[in-house]
Amino acid sequence: MTVSVGSYSLDDLECDLLLAPSARTESGEYDKNVEALFGSAFRLASVDFTGKPGEWVVFYPEVSGVRRVALLGWNPTGSDVREELRRVAATGADVASRLKVRSVAVRVPVVDLDVDDACQAVVEGFMLAGYRFTRYRTGEEARPFGVEHLVLLTDGSGVDGAEQGRVISEAVYTARDLVNLSPDEKTPGLFGEAILQEGRKWNYEVEIWGREMIEAEGLRGLLAVNRGSTEDPAFAILRWNPPDAVNDRPIVLVGKGIVFDTGGLSLKPTKGSMDQMKADMAGAAAVIGAFQCAARLNLPVSLVGLIPITDNRPGENAFVRVDVIRMHSGKTVEVLNTDAEGRLVLADALSFARRFEPLLAIDLATLTGAAVVALGTVAAPIMTNNLPGATERLEKLERAGHRSGDRVHPMPMYDDYAKALESDVADLKNVGGREAGAITGAKFLEHFVSYPWIHIDIAGPAFLERADSYRPSGGTGFGVRLLADFLLDFVKEAQQA
Repeated sequence: MTVSVGSYSLDDLECDLLLAPSARTESGEYDKNVEALFGSAFRLASVDFTGKPGEWVVFYPEVSGVRRVALLGWNPTGSDVREELRRVAATGADVASRLKVRSVAVRVPVVDLDVDDACQAVVEGFMLAGYRFTRYRTGEEARPFGVEHLVLLTDGSGVDGAEQGRVISEAVYTARDLVNLSPDEKTPGLFGEAILQEGRKWNYEVEIWGREMIEAEGLRGLLAVNRGSTEDPAFAILRWNPPDAVNDRPIVLVGKGIVFDTGGLSLKPTKGSMDQMKADMAGAAAVIGAFQCAARLNLPVSLVGLIPITDNRPGENAFVRVDVIRMHSGKTVEVLNTDAEGRLVLADALSFARRFEPLLAIDLATLTGAAVVALGTVAAPIMTNNLPGATERLEKLERAGHRSGDRVHPMPMYDDYAKALESDVADLKNVGGREAGAITGAKFLEHFVSYPWIHIDIAGPAFLERADSYRPSGGTGFGVRLLADFLLDFVKEAQQA
């Protein structure tokens, strides 16, 4: 899809569909600017239109180049105007899909927001709502989203924001596609190859380790989880290190890469649990999407990505309950649940990250069902270790979540929670019981970091059973926009210092 910005008059504009966000004022009247554009045609259409969010009505104006106009209801006075713009643009994408149009123009509302930010939000909402995963569809259902050209109507500004929105949205597409892939096309070997191809496509470095190098490095948590598999594990190292990077020490992004999780010998029930486990590598997908953003936006930031890759199956040699694993860090872990495998592979990756002396490490993982119980699918819990700048780290990521729409919320990391992980036979055990499961999962990982670190448990928003505005059913690509916004803000702050 091409995206452009212009200040066209209606007389000069040619498109199959013009989207006009419209809402009633407190006095019951519509935006006079919108009404003035369309005159009597608008007044006739507005008889059946209340302006509520999600509502729309189509009419045919007396303007030669504009074939149809859709009035889109929205809430310009909402608490988060960026999100309101994304949602109204998503409604517009639904209208465009229903009408099977190819060219769409959007009248970008004038709001209390920088025009670039407004344009970015509109592009993201429209493109993300237009995502289709049709790889396994046939016939009419294989028809992709048909819009080829999107034009944003502004005062002429907003080009940079629109382009940034397009690039980030396409990176979210990449993450969604990876999550939605069938497990038989996403084995550890195939997933490693997909990461290599992404690196070649966007010009960042990728190194894939096989079993021999993993064993030599001592990534024994990853090796333990892999014992029931019929295929060897892999370990991906991604690097983006531009010459003008604003940071000498890299930001390390760690993504859980469990390509399918049966639970191992602690077998999951199928319905409502195992049937979503092709998404257990959504953290890895978010890291891959973030690297795509960094490379395409040419961000001057040094990044390292670490992705431990395996499936978790109940094979004849699978690791078992009460196994004790000596991890990469040297710490020993008593396994009391083989379905708590994600923290084992992440712990090895976080321990390995020490060699890069990270300025900050951020891990993303579909780690616990407890995170879903706590925050649902609306937001992801975030936690950090008690090193200098802890509050500031969480606040920056929370602000990035608010701006990007990938919302996150901090949870406590009191030392008291670590008691649940105490083991009688090892340094710690891999589960802490039913209570505060999202927090004890983070407390487990905390044992393997010695640098500033943030954990994001994306189990809730990474995969949806039902679509929600611009978030589709299936993989959502959660985390890509969050990391992109966080990195953009990091660069901006460094350049202004």
